[in-house]
Amino acid sequence: MTALTLSTAAAPGLRADALVIGVAKGAKGPVVAPGAEAVDKAYDGGLAGVLETLGASGAEGEVTKLPAPSGFKAPLVVAVGLGDAPGKDAGYDAEALRRAAGVAARALTGCRKAAFALPAVDADDAGAIGEGVLLGAYSFTAYKDTAKNGKGARNGKDAKGGNGKAPLAEAVLLGGKPRDKAYKAAVERAIVVCEELNRARDLVNTPPNDLDPEAFAAIAQAAAKEHGIKVQVLDEKALAKGGYGGILGVGSGSASAPRLVKLSYTSSKAKKHLAFVGKGITYDSGGISLKPAGHNETMKCDMSGAAAVFAAVVAAARLGLEVNVTGWLALAENMPSGSAVRPGDVLRMYSGKTVEVLNTDAEGRLVLADALWAASQEKPDAIVDVATLTGAMMLALGSRTFGVMANDDAFRAAVHEAAEESGEAAWPMPLPEHLRKGMESATADIANMGERMGGGLVAGLFLREFVGEGITWAHLDIAGPAFNEGGPFGYTPKGGTGSAVRTLVRLAERTAAGDLG
Repeated sequence: MTALTLSTAAAPGLRADALVIGVAKGAKGPVVAPGAEAVDKAYDGGLAGVLETLGASGAEGEVTKLPAPSGFKAPLVVAVGLGDAPGKDAGYDAEALRRAAGVAARALTGCRKAAFALPAVDADDAGAIGEGVLLGAYSFTAYKDTAKNGKGARNGKDAKGGNGKAPLAEAVLLGGKPRDKAYKAAVERAIVVCEELNRARDLVNTPPNDLDPEAFAAIAQAAAKEHGIKVQVLDEKALAKGGYGGILGVGSGSASAPRLVKLSYTSSKAKKHLAFVGKGITYDSGGISLKPAGHNETMKCDMSGAAAVFAAVVAAARLGLEVNVTGWLALAENMPSGSAVRPGDVLRMYSGKTVEVLNTDAEGRLVLADALWAASQEKPDAIVDVATLTGAMMLALGSRTFGVMANDDAFRAAVHEAAEESGEAAWPMPLPEHLRKGMESATADIANMGERMGGGLVAGLFLREFVGEGITWAHLDIAGPAFNEGGPFGYTPKGGTGSAVRTLVRLAERTAAGDLG
């Protein structure tokens, strides 16, 4: 990952391949953002006019490159758009800084070192810029054949991106205060969160032939050992003995057996306990209810919820948050075969309830149901599950926003606020009681399908059935933003995005601070 440091050095004298500055969209043309004073001075106060001549407007995502002025050690200036200029005496929004830094980092692929002179008035701004750089510079190259001898660089350590250039190697944040505790902590936090978020992206991007439930569990075990996290892995025999009918049923059609992984981070100063539950379908064919052609190609991403939970627990441990966090990874592969669960089958879940399976492609809620009940047995203060659960949520909120449902309005608001504070687009959604009737079954306690309209909400209602009585719970449906099938934007790459990692970490931080909601 890109190295990130703070520096008080003056922009002209810093040796780097490029100097990044900000430009905003003003009422009468581009406006040079704070942090670029030295560059503007070198242009006799006419930098905005030069940028406008080059076609810059300051719009979000815009990149304009120009030769550095005489006297600068860096040969190149990169002006990146921040969007609309803030009002008088107002600062730039943290997400605008994060996105601009990400765009610049992507534009500087192939550079060894870049200095970022974006407007940062406090440590939080520095942290946001740092996150943007580290997330924007991400590249998944583990399977790229970039070596001259024709051998693939499968470890990704020295591999180059698809354009033959390595990601930005080093970023220096100018205007920061290396000896200031707040600035130092902000940068250190950005490094930890982004390293773990990028780990989640790597997992989502890994092909399912290399990431089955057993392999995912092994990765979790290795990380847990490295960071002092307790780990327990239930294999197919333990799952059968324990009565985890949902996870076993979904995984029954695959040659790769399912797993339930429990990760436990504990703090001696913790007063609260959070449980995070992640859907980990390492590949989803739809099972017997096979997905139609054109819907299978990206189904390696159906374990994005488990990847997010995994990353968040490790991040909490590395940050030393004063809250206990338990992560549950419900891992299975959903495949059609002679042993696969069939539409019409009835599964007895870990909770003891029976579920009539009407559609085997509604499998995520089945594995989550078992994990939610397991998490409930520990009586945590709150449970949050994360899942690429329904296409209906994508129809409702698009490809960049995840839905938030909960059994408690205040907690739903707290989760939504945590997402907003983290820069993740989320929207609170209801759980209408009338939709529960559609899941009534003549054969079992409940069916895994209900009304087609409002399908994302129906899934949330199903999950609620498996949350222990009196336990606060929220459900994040990240089906839209978990995997970006389009081109990169801001700090978001093509492919796995690491959606919900930052929200979970922020929620854990708020809980540690006594603000659970």
